[in-house]
Amino acid sequence: MILCLLVQLRYQFRVYPTPAQQIELARAFGCARVVFNDGLRLRQRAHEAGEKYISDGELSRRLITAAKATPERAWLSEVSAVVLQQALADLNTAYRNFFNSITGKRKGRKVAPPRFRSRKDNRQAIRFTKNSRFRVLDNGRLRLPKIGDLAVRWSRTLPSNPSSVAIIRDAAGRYFASFVVQTTDEALPPVASEVGIDLGLTHFAVMSDGTKVAAPKFLRRAARKLKRLQQDLSRKQRGSNNRKKAVVKVARAHARVADTRRDWQHKLSTTLIRENQAIYVEDLCVVGLGRTRLAKSVHDAGWASFTGMLEYKAARYGRAFGRVDRFFPSTRMCSVCGRINEKMALNVRAWDCPCGAAHDRDVNAAINVRAAGQADLNARGAHVRPGLIPAARNEAGTHPDAACSTRSVAGISVL
Repeated sequence: MILCLLVQLRYQFRVYPTPAQQIELARAFGCARVVFNDGLRLRQRAHEAGEKYISDGELSRRLITAAKATPERAWLSEVSAVVLQQALADLNTAYRNFFNSITGKRKGRKVAPPRFRSRKDNRQAIRFTKNSRFRVLDNGRLRLPKIGDLAVRWSRTLPSNPSSVAIIRDAAGRYFASFVVQTTDEALPPVASEVGIDLGLTHFAVMSDGTKVAAPKFLRRAARKLKRLQQDLSRKQRGSNNRKKAVVKVARAHARVADTRRDWQHKLSTTLIRENQAIYVEDLCVVGLGRTRLAKSVHDAGWASFTGMLEYKAARYGRAFGRVDRFFPSTRMCSVCGRINEKMALNVRAWDCPCGAAHDRDVNAAINVRAAGQADLNARGAHVRPGLIPAARNEAGTHPDAACSTRSVAGISVL
């Protein structure tokens, strides 16, 4: 029996709007931002006055339909109504996440209440759904209502017709089109190997089979250039055009570092998923480690994004993925006899157990992580189906037309 995976994925491509289209996009960004802020302000005032929570439909009627008839908001008619509706949908999602967080329905870190959007935010985005009738033309351009035909640099073909597209402008001034598509993937052929991974700073990943992957340290390598650009920025007068240009240069340098790191992590995670039937990692407290003296190196490593890639790719391709409790003594435990030794300093990279076994600190930890992960997943029967995973991006979501008996979790449905 072949395991068929019904998946919603996001495909992102670079787009190149003309100067006139950039003006239209800026207008759409601004209108969406105003509607979002108006909705947030209206609900805050209702809460302060002790009134009941304003429903989604009432909010749309007041801030879009009725607002267009007023002189103060008549310019909202210059952009697609779907963009404005999706701005309110983002507000509703933010409120839902906040309420679920304070009531305990949402796990993880506490979510703050929605905040007002600013035109100075580094990232501006709008979203078009099928109702807006956007489409990809035969000549490869993306047609958007009231914006025009955008030139897209296609790096690969879309597996199916997209259900929505988000146009994003990042801090470096680049524009992207992010499509949400639904596709059916077959699970990869089963393999016999399973691997435990110990993440670190000197070596980014140490495998239970003894393989060590050196940490690329992308941010450290770009530190000299970033320092020079930051110095140039600090010398520019606030509010001047030269300062705006310097800000973009700094943003582009950081974007290059982030893109390089993401590409490298995608290649490594895909290799691990292809070569192993099950992958086990330690559930590190990255937030806590980010407050220590190693904060810069921790953030440069990008452990959280890497483990997130492993998690959703394992669910997509029918592999098993497990997280070992962060308090599990993987470093101090002997992988041969199971003895738990005293805590050891970070500079101790090899140690000997009284049972006679000699251990490499990181390899021993990876072996213990694999053993603990296997025991945990076998106890829960998680080898049968992949576990629940968080959505990789906000635009991923459960498709309303998902076929028959599917198990849909944050954008990934498993048949």
